[in-house]
Amino acid sequence: QVQLVESGGGLVQPGTSLRLSCTAPGFTLDYYAIAWFRQAPGKKREGVTCITSSVGDTYYLDSVQGRFTISRDNAKNTVYLQMNSLKPEDTAVYYCAAGWGCGYGPPVQPDFNFWGQGTQVTVSS
Repeated sequence: QVQLVESGGGLVQPGTSLRLSCTAPGFTLDYYAIAWFRQAPGKKREGVTCITSSVGDTYYLDSVQGRFTISRDNAKNTVYLQMNSLKPEDTAVYYCAAGWGCGYGPPVQPDFNFWGQGTQVTVSS
């Protein structure tokens, strides 16, 4: 069973930054599109960003565009989510997921087959 592993979450103040990492021990992420989703308390899980497997095209949710950056380092079998200028509304559990494509906008759950357990991000003063 493929298991993705997220790390890098934590408690930070508004306006600061965090970098999340996603890796998959024993599983190569190179051939998959990788997405980040998040779920805030009492809300549905939403797609935040996605990066394709080949040319590395990226797609973002409007509310994070310009603040978040997704990237991948295939040599390290790791995908990153750099989050800058964090806001309290970014507070959520963040999940990475692997699938076959990003579509042409923010990712949607049915397109992704393999998931991590999530990492908590809390933005609060």
